[in-house]
Amino acid sequence: MENASKALLMAGAVLLGIMVLSLGVLLFSSFGGTSSRIHDNIEENQATQFNSQFTKYVGKENVTIYDVVSMARLATQNNQNYEFAHRAVAGVTGVDRYISVICGNVSIELGYLETQTIEDMESHFNKLISEDLKLVGQNGLPKYNVTVEISEVTNRVFKVICVK
Repeated sequence: MENASKALLMAGAVLLGIMVLSLGVLLFSSFGGTSSRIHDNIEENQATQFNSQFTKYVGKENVTIYDVVSMARLATQNNQNYEFAHRAVAGVTGVDRYISVICGNVSIELGYLETQTIEDMESHFNKLISEDLKLVGQNGLPKYNVTVEISEVTNRVFKVICVK
C-alpha cells in the first residue's frame, strides 16, 4: 500500500510538471507573437512618418520650386544615411531605399550622377530656383504637381515626381 501511494504522488508530480511546462510554452508563444506584432507596428509607423515628409505635397496646389528642392534635400539626406554614393540599379540590394526626386524628367537629388558633389547639387538647386523666379507671374511662382511611388518591398517612398 505504501508503494502505491508513493506511485500516485510521483504520477501527480509528473502531471503537475507537464502542466507547468505546457503553460510556459503557451506563454512563450503568446509573448513571441505579441513582440512580433509590436515590432511590425513600429516599422509601419516609422515608414508612415517617413513617407509623410513627401506625401504631404501630393494633391497640394501651391507646391513651388522651394518645396521641390526641400524634397530633394530630404532624399539626399536619406541616400547619404544609407550610404548610397549614387543611384542604385535594379537588382541591387537597397534599390527600394534610394529616393529619386524627378523634376522635369531629370533627377535632382544628390547621387543621380556618380561624379556629383554637394556643391554641384546646391548650384543645380540655385539654377532651378532662379529659372522659376524668372517665370513669376500674377499667380506667383510656377506650381508643381507632385506624385510619389511607394515600394511594395519596404513600404517607403522611393520616387518623387514633380511636374509643372
